[in-house]
Amino acid sequence: MAKLTIDGVEVEVPDGTTILNAARQIGGALVPPAMCYYSTLKDTGGKCRVCLVKVAAGSAKDPRPMPKLVASCRTPVADGMVVQNLTSPEVLEARKGVVEFLLLNHPLDCPICDQAGECDLQNLAYEHGASTTRYEDERRTFEKIDIGDKIQLHMTRCILCYRCTFVADQLTPGRVHGVLGRGDKSEISTHIQKAVDNDFSGNMIDVCPVGALTDKTFRFKSRVWFTKPMDAHRNCTKCSGKVVLWMKGNDVLRVSARKDQYGEVKEYICNECRFDHKNVNDWTVEGPRHIDKHSVISQNHYEKIDLQKLKKEVERQLEFQKGRQLPEANATLNS
Repeated sequence: MAKLTIDGVEVEVPDGTTILNAARQIGGALVPPAMCYYSTLKDTGGKCRVCLVKVAAGSAKDPRPMPKLVASCRTPVADGMVVQNLTSPEVLEARKGVVEFLLLNHPLDCPICDQAGECDLQNLAYEHGASTTRYEDERRTFEKIDIGDKIQLHMTRCILCYRCTFVADQLTPGRVHGVLGRGDKSEISTHIQKAVDNDFSGNMIDVCPVGALTDKTFRFKSRVWFTKPMDAHRNCTKCSGKVVLWMKGNDVLRVSARKDQYGEVKEYICNECRFDHKNVNDWTVEGPRHIDKHSVISQNHYEKIDLQKLKKEVERQLEFQKGRQLPEANATLNS
């Protein structure tokens, strides 16, 4: 076991745990954001650089600071390590720069993008992005390709996190797409225009942090904040059958896998559950899906507020802030 300190909070985790996962055990605002790391997919992380943190002390044996900021999703902890995330102006400035780079070629599609309202890049830009861009050159464009009747690919929105390729490698019998080209010409493609149509290909939609891969069957049907997400399940021989039904009235507009508080799927679902069962009678509805109160999806107030749970959450935040002076950025994130 290793004890480390992250923004003044001490936590003990097993050896080999990354800084990011150690921060997630603490929870709250001090958890670094992540656009490419995915805990249920092996070898992910280290590509987007959003989760950079400062290691002020490497370990108890060698307390020297690491010379540069490190990717928290790929850096293992050490006993006595001291990590600065929100308490480091250097980290916040670097994160702001990374977000600016991610947005350089990203189109202003939010008003028409189906990912709006549940987009990680939207949240990141709101927290760390600038109000204007300094980029004056033309944004890169790509020829549109069709990868099947279930998944819509918008390559101009892609940030090359590689999550969809890891899904294809680890969940499907044969990957037919990948990243082609080099540098700013890199793109997600099937190379020979093959359709991505295996039984678990729909999970590419769930793991995509932006609107590059979206559900064609849900395309332009509704904004997510106008829907009512409901937990449901069915007996399925291919997957767990545990899903979220995105409903409008009695109509099922979309079916997706269940995600945790960090937007990660723990139990992947098959395409049969995702695309072939859009009738509410095909499912056993468990009840409203709990949506974080900071999410725009929760603003339709479809779920009754659990006052006791809310009180405990507020008390936990007050305890977290007690006796320590957090930077203004952290206060903004918690507001």
